[in-house]
Amino acid sequence: MSSLRCIAKHPAIALVDSSTTLKELKQIHAQLLIHGVLPHLSGNFVTAIAFRNPNNLEYSNQVLHQCDNPPISALNSMIRAYSKTSAPTKSFHFYNQILHSRPNLLPDNYTFNFLVGTSAQAASFETGASAHAALLKHGFENDPHVLTALISMYGELGCLEESHRVFQGISEPDVVARTAMLTAGAKCGDVDHARKVFDEMPERDPCTWNAMIAGYAQCGKPEEALDMFHLMQMEGVRVNTVCMVSVLSACSHLGVLDHGRWAHAYIERSKVRMDVTLGTALLDMYAKCGDMSKAMEVFWGMKEKNVYTWSCALGGLAMNGYGEKCLELFTLMEKEGVRPNEITFVSVLRGCTVVGLVEEGQRHFDSMRKLYGIEPQLEHYGCIVDLYGRAGRLDEALNFINNMPMKPHSGAWMALLHASKLHRNLELGELASRKVLELDDRDHCAYVLLSNIYADSKYYDGVDNVREMMKAKGVQKKVPGCSVIEVNGEVYEFFAGGNKSHPRYNEIITKLEEISQRLKSAGYVANTNPVLFDMEEEDKEDALATHSEKFAIAFGLITLREGVPIRVVNNLRICLNCHDVTKMISNIFNREIIVRDRNRFHHFQKGKCSCNDYW
Repeated sequence: MSSLRCIAKHPAIALVDSSTTLKELKQIHAQLLIHGVLPHLSGNFVTAIAFRNPNNLEYSNQVLHQCDNPPISALNSMIRAYSKTSAPTKSFHFYNQILHSRPNLLPDNYTFNFLVGTSAQAASFETGASAHAALLKHGFENDPHVLTALISMYGELGCLEESHRVFQGISEPDVVARTAMLTAGAKCGDVDHARKVFDEMPERDPCTWNAMIAGYAQCGKPEEALDMFHLMQMEGVRVNTVCMVSVLSACSHLGVLDHGRWAHAYIERSKVRMDVTLGTALLDMYAKCGDMSKAMEVFWGMKEKNVYTWSCALGGLAMNGYGEKCLELFTLMEKEGVRPNEITFVSVLRGCTVVGLVEEGQRHFDSMRKLYGIEPQLEHYGCIVDLYGRAGRLDEALNFINNMPMKPHSGAWMALLHASKLHRNLELGELASRKVLELDDRDHCAYVLLSNIYADSKYYDGVDNVREMMKAKGVQKKVPGCSVIEVNGEVYEFFAGGNKSHPRYNEIITKLEEISQRLKSAGYVANTNPVLFDMEEEDKEDALATHSEKFAIAFGLITLREGVPIRVVNNLRICLNCHDVTKMISNIFNREIIVRDRNRFHHFQKGKCSCNDYW
């Protein structure tokens, strides 16, 4: 009999659920003692706590110690419960208890299912191999459920060959085993292998479709994820919460608000259960599509919020330039008694950075350890360097790096390098770039930033030297600029230099020429210093004019009706020239333009940007 069917053998035990407090557990325990049934039902009581109330595992452990001969169901339940904690390897303590029990207990398929899950959670190949060897020793090499768990475990560990080897050992794999195999392929980054398994499946259930959509979303193929979702709908497959989380994740990655709005409407129309995970994904989608008003509407409307929900809202506010609101929300979070985590503080520190609140940021950084016992990680140190650097306090930024308790990482030095460019500090820029290149001498961004600093300082020999260094190191040209814009539910990509195959290419070029003429009439002169290559000034202007976001904005102007914001997603950080130009376009054409670059959002309106030229 399974552990789940053993739980409710007494009315008092049936009272145990996820909301039962420790005090109430002790009262139930007392009732079992009073009625003299505890010796017979202590294992069931342990199982009930482990399955339904895992927040009190320590208490279930104490009850287990009082059992003379705990049943296999109780020990399996403890293995399963601990496999889902931050200390999963404690599960093996209960496995050893099974092996050394008197009278002898034998592990069953539940035991090994849960042990394999423990190994995946522990992210340890050695632990997984040990569990695999143990199940072979006890004769479970042909159990389909155990083998399916093994496929998933090796997938989690990044061992696709091992997953495939186990999969091939199943004579007639069912839909669950095939789903585990395609999930393993996706988790190992081989989404093509996953799709091959998917296409070869004679039948698919909702879990299979969910796994394939999640695989595309997690492997950086959001458009394929959305295509798969539409195919799923055409097949009439039932959609659930897990599926919609992946769909929203794909919308977030692409920054396609219309698709995201449609997904939201679909959730409501289909009455998909809005749990805290789906609500947080919906909030994240609106935040990453630049609609913080709607994101916060979702946030305030959520009945249940966890620390990830709060952190997501904080991060969205910071990313969209609402630093003060970010800090106000964090104050409310503290008042509500929600304990922040490492992710929360990254968002809070970024909130301080976008509005230049240096002392406030330092205070929050110090509070991590003092108030919450959270040890700052490299990302938090990088945020403080960025905070000092963007505020122009470069010496303090350098001192902070030099006093870090661990070896400074590339992120800290890159933050100082960005700040050195922003504030035109040649000496610190050279130091920071040297430190970055000591850690990774093929970091293209470091070379380009240093070159830009030299160009701003009119030190063109330095620009030449940087180019020679890049040639000597074999550093390839950076990833080409790409901008995505959504128009009437369709997603369009534009690359630096333009898309000559685009059906409206000539119209776009005509609009770009109009933009150029109106910019010049308004007194705009291009800043060509950031262009790395040797070319005439006019050619440099042409190079800047072909940046991908300018093509996307021009396309938005000719396709979106007046009053509709133009939303563009960049794969790279927006350059100074494009930033200046977009400010002017927003004023000249009276359009709101929202650009999400690699670091943050820029909301352009009436000639101003939400970042206050501080990014």
